[in-house]
Amino acid sequence: MTGFDLILSAALCLTCANLTDIRLPEGLIELDENNTVVTISPDLAVDEPSLDDAPLETVKTIIAKKEKMDKLREWIKGRKLVIATLEDYPLSYTVMENDTRVGKGVAFELIDFLQEQMQFTYEVVVPEDNIIGSREDYEKSLIKMLNNSEADLAAAFIPTLSEQHSFVFYSTTTLDEGEWIMVMQRPRESATGSGLMAPFDFWVWILIFISLLAVGPIIYMLIILRNRLTGDKEQKPYSLGHCAWFVYGALMKQGSTLSPIADSTRLLFATWWIFITILTSFYTANLTAFLTLSKFTLPYNTVSDILYKNKHFVSARGGGVEYAIRNTNESLSMLTNMIRNNHAVFSSSSNDTFNLQNFVEKDGYVFVRDRPAINHVLYADYRYRKTISMNDEKLHCPFAMAKEPFLKKNRSFAYPLGSNLSELFDPKLLNLVESGIIKYLSTKDLPNAEICPQNLAGTERQLRNTDLMMTYYIMFAGFVTAMVVFFTELIFRYLNQRNEGSKWARHGVGRTTNGLSVRAPRWLRQLETDSDKQRLTASPSGSTITPPPPYQSIFSSNHRHHQQDEAGHLSKESSLHRWRRAGQFGAGGSNFGTLAAGAGSGAGVLLGNGQLHDGSGAGGVRRLINGRDYMVFRNPNGQSQLVPVRAPSAALFQYTYTE
Repeated sequence: MTGFDLILSAALCLTCANLTDIRLPEGLIELDENNTVVTISPDLAVDEPSLDDAPLETVKTIIAKKEKMDKLREWIKGRKLVIATLEDYPLSYTVMENDTRVGKGVAFELIDFLQEQMQFTYEVVVPEDNIIGSREDYEKSLIKMLNNSEADLAAAFIPTLSEQHSFVFYSTTTLDEGEWIMVMQRPRESATGSGLMAPFDFWVWILIFISLLAVGPIIYMLIILRNRLTGDKEQKPYSLGHCAWFVYGALMKQGSTLSPIADSTRLLFATWWIFITILTSFYTANLTAFLTLSKFTLPYNTVSDILYKNKHFVSARGGGVEYAIRNTNESLSMLTNMIRNNHAVFSSSSNDTFNLQNFVEKDGYVFVRDRPAINHVLYADYRYRKTISMNDEKLHCPFAMAKEPFLKKNRSFAYPLGSNLSELFDPKLLNLVESGIIKYLSTKDLPNAEICPQNLAGTERQLRNTDLMMTYYIMFAGFVTAMVVFFTELIFRYLNQRNEGSKWARHGVGRTTNGLSVRAPRWLRQLETDSDKQRLTASPSGSTITPPPPYQSIFSSNHRHHQQDEAGHLSKESSLHRWRRAGQFGAGGSNFGTLAAGAGSGAGVLLGNGQLHDGSGAGGVRRLINGRDYMVFRNPNGQSQLVPVRAPSAALFQYTYTE
C-alpha cells in the first residue's frame, strides 16, 4: 500500500468500532518473539460433532469413543511417561541440564505442546547405540526399548520401514516425508565433462550416429536401383565408399567431388545437405548458449550414479538409509553389494560436521543425510567459512548438494505394540501437520535463500579444459585410428608383395604365366644388385650383355658390319646377332608376319627386316602397351625388352644406350 492509502484507511477507521475485545480465532497457536509456543488456545480441541441428525449406530459409536477419550485423558493426567529419542539434530537431540537429560528439537516442541494439552510429565532416554534397530540389529536399539516396554513413546522422526512393523506401532499421523540428500565435494568444473556433447541429448547423438552409418548405403542402393530400372547410362553409379564419404564430408562441411546428373540422385544429395544444415545450426546455437551460461551439474545426482560408478558414500549408523539397504524388500536393496565391497560406510558419530569434514572434505566420499540436517550443517559451515574469507564465494561453499533425493520415506512417532497413546496424540499431531507447524519448526533457523546452491551464479564464464575435453578425445581417437590404418596398409602391402614375389619366383623374373612381359615390382627392383643396374646404365662396350639393337636398326635393312676391335669389344653387328626375335615368321618366311594369338595373349605385328646379314632373325613384335607403341625383343637370357616406337620416347631410349 502507498502512503496515501494508509492515511485514507486510518481516516476511515476513526468511525470503526473498538476491536480490542475481539476473540482470537479458534485453534490459534501463539508464539513469542523467539518463535516458541507460549500459549495454546483451549479451543484447539476438535469440536464435538452434532448428534441431532446422526444415525443411532453412529451416535453410539461417537458416544463410546468420547467416553474412551475422556477416560484416556483422565488416565494420562499427571502421569510420568518415559520418552525415548535419537540424537538426530535438528529434529531430535538431547542436552544435559543440571544432570538431567533434556530433549530438544522439533520432536520435543511437539511433545511440549502435547504435555500442555494432556498435563503429563516425562523423562528422556536414549538407546545405547543411538540406532533405530532391525531384526539383525536389535540389541541396544530404539525398537528394543519400545518392544520391551522400556519406553512409552519414541519421540523422533522415525522412517516407517517395513521390517520394524513387527516390533513397534507407528503413529497414524505422518509427521513429514523425509528426504535423504547427497552432499559431495563441489567439483572445480561442471560434471558434463565436455561442452561438445552438451547441446544434444544422448539419444539424439545415437540417432545422428545411426544416420551417418545408414544414409550412405541407402543412397548407394537407390542409385543402383534407379540405374537398373531406367537403364540410364549417363548417371555414373557411384561406389559405396564414395557415397559414405559424401555423407561424412557433408556433416563436416567439406563438400564432395561427386556431381550427380540424374534429378533423383540430386534430390537425395540435396536432402542430406538440408538435414545437415539444420542440424549444425541447432548444434551451433545450443553450444553457444551452453558455453555462455554458468550451468553447473554434479557427477552424482541419483542412486544410479552411486551404483554404476561405485562411488564411496557415508551415512548415519542405524539410520533409515542403512536399513533401507540391508532389508531386501526396501527400495535401496540394490546397494547391498556396495556394503560387501566396503563402498558404503555407516558412521557412528552423530556430529554431522565431523562426518562432513572427515569423509567428504578429506576422503571425497558422498555424505547421505536427511534434508533438515544437511541444510543446518551446510549453513553452519557457510557461516564459519564466511569469517575466513569475505569475498571468495567458492571458498564459502566447498560442498554441493544434489537435487534428487537419495531416499524418500514417511516419518512419524513410534509406540509399543498395543499402546493407546496413539489415540490421544495422533489427532493433535494431525492438526499441527495440516497447519504447517512442523514444516515451519524444522526450517525456522534457516535463511530463506538456498544455501550453497549447485550454480553459484558467477557472472564470468571462460572456457576451461573440461569444456574442450571431448575435442582432445576426438583428436586422440583420430590419430590412433590413422595409425591403425597405416599399419594395416603396411601389413597388407607386405602380404601382397610376398604373393607377387612368389609368383615371380615360379614363373621367372619378367615373365607371367602366359608368357607376357611385365615389370618387376618396386620392392623387387630395390633389391637389384649393382651389377644388375650396371647392365642397363653401363656402356655397351664395357658390358658382357649387350643392349637391344639401336632404334634405327629396327626399321632399316642396311646393317653395318663392324668387326671386333683390339680391346675385344663386340661390334654392333655381333650385338644385334645376340638378340632373338620375340615372334615367329609367317608362312613362306616373309619378313612381316602376324602372331596367331589374340591381343590378350600377346598378339602383335612382327616388324623389321627379320634377317640379319647372316640370316638370323632379329625382328620384334609391335605391341600397344598402356596406349603406346613398343617393339618387343627377347634378350639372350630370355628376358623381354621393350623398345619404344614413338619418336620422343625412342630418342630417350636411344640416349640411354649410347655414350
